[in-house]
Amino acid sequence: MSSEEAVVLELMTAAAGALKSGHRDDLPATLTRITHAAVQTLPDVDYASFSFLRTDGRLETAAATDPVALKLDASQYELREGPCYEAVTEAGVVQSQQVSDDPRWPRYGPVAAQAGVGSQLALEVYRNHHSRGGLNLYSRQTGAFSYQDHLGELFGKYAAVVMSYAFQVESLQQALATRKTIGQALGILMLRYDMSEQRAFATLVRISQHSNVKLRIVAEQVVSNRGLPADPTV
Repeated sequence: MSSEEAVVLELMTAAAGALKSGHRDDLPATLTRITHAAVQTLPDVDYASFSFLRTDGRLETAAATDPVALKLDASQYELREGPCYEAVTEAGVVQSQQVSDDPRWPRYGPVAAQAGVGSQLALEVYRNHHSRGGLNLYSRQTGAFSYQDHLGELFGKYAAVVMSYAFQVESLQQALATRKTIGQALGILMLRYDMSEQRAFATLVRISQHSNVKLRIVAEQVVSNRGLPADPTV
């Protein structure tokens, strides 16, 4: 293992360890850690960002190390071209060692040149049924990222592992929060309407089904109103 590979492994292991040890940051904080690690670790990287493609087609940047990366991401979303855009919509791995003159992106190239960016590398590092995520690497130099088949993809693989764990943590936190909210709603119904726990839960389920609203949202309404929503069927 080369010294650069060892640094990549050390940084990504530390990021995963921080999550496992109880420092359960939210997902944006984890992505911020990954993008900053990319700038610190990978050769020629001046800026880094993380893009998400949602199931409804929305593209958004969840983390960026510099306003330049944020602006260039937005330009690629708007123009629907560029490495950042293609990595999460089509190709998975996209590289350009002279992005300003790359014939694949005639509209985006001048935008990158004006921002002082010479090369780009974009890697899809996460995919599930909700979204796809891509790591975007920007260099002010032309001819950068010659290592893309090796070190860049290695970093992407470790980033994917850390992200996967972060998603699991976030899902667990959401599930626990939902359970807590439903428990609070049951307590309110039992106390205010003299219901048994079984009847209170059945009431929440019935309102959810009749109104076609998720049970969690019905429970949030009960907690917010300190009682049943308007005109419920009890």
